Amino acid sequence: MGHNKGFFLTKPEIRPQGGSKPGPEGTEVCERLAYYGISKSLVTYLSTRLHEGNVSAARNFTTWQGTCYLTPLIGATLADSYWGKYRTIAVFSTIYFLGMSALTLSASVPSFQPPQCVGSICPQPTLSQYLLYFVGLYMIALGAGGIKPCVSSFGADQFDDTDPVEKAKKGAFFNWFYFCINIGSLISGTVLIWVQENCGYSIGFGIPTFFIALAIGSFFIGSDIYRFQIPGGSPLTRACQVVVAATHKRKTDLPVDSSLLYELDGKTSAIEGSRKLEHSSEFRLHVWGKQIFKNKSLLKCIKYRYSFILHFCSDIACF
Repeated sequence: MGHNKGFFLTKPEIRPQGGSKPGPEGTEVCERLAYYGISKSLVTYLSTRLHEGNVSAARNFTTWQGTCYLTPLIGATLADSYWGKYRTIAVFSTIYFLGMSALTLSASVPSFQPPQCVGSICPQPTLSQYLLYFVGLYMIALGAGGIKPCVSSFGADQFDDTDPVEKAKKGAFFNWFYFCINIGSLISGTVLIWVQENCGYSIGFGIPTFFIALAIGSFFIGSDIYRFQIPGGSPLTRACQVVVAATHKRKTDLPVDSSLLYELDGKTSAIEGSRKLEHSSEFRLHVWGKQIFKNKSLLKCIKYRYSFILHFCSDIACF
């Protein structure tokens, strides 16, 4: 690996220019297909195959969905502070695949399912049957926690904001990225649900399992030509440092020369794995006669890094 463009590690002899790669988009569309394929039919599966009551099935669904919305905090922390986005996506995608495989096995092998209902009498599943299904289900929730917060920002890392050509291409990448999310949701909500109801859950779970394996394969294929951002420590720590420093210097006059705002001379940041944020006078507000500057680059970083939160909110609204 060689150093290139400040805070990236890449192989410039193989990939001299940034650009979109099939890995992030393919991973996201397959993950969305699998997630919605499970979530849209989860209550029905619990009530008809595991013989749970409607209240119990709904409670298990909301608990699992809430876990899916919390685990991205784990994935984002690991990616930012320790592993980096690439390793986090690779590890959690594998966990996701193992969870999907457990669900497919639970729905395919008769010994892993309770007997069919006889009239109004529905035998309850054994402990091992429960464990196989729910362990697989929560492995999916854990795997989603490493994919959701990292894939979009990892795709954005493939573009250099200092290059006007690559900066323009980044917008196109996000258009295709969110298009892939909607395609995955559309297919799972129509075709996949139809397959589950008419062909059985073994095939209905097997299809997204196959696509998750395909997504992992496509992601690893591009390993040699990705750009890798070096982990720079916890962003929460740095955010707290900014608040403390801003409080201490709240009465300090803003220098005319914007280069004096940085902690070091030159283009290198004091934070490993980061580069200096470009100063901008945009987003300027007037509060009690004083000017407060907000950095455009920092806002973009927050938008790209935590865009999955907005997506989660849209999921909850749709549900």
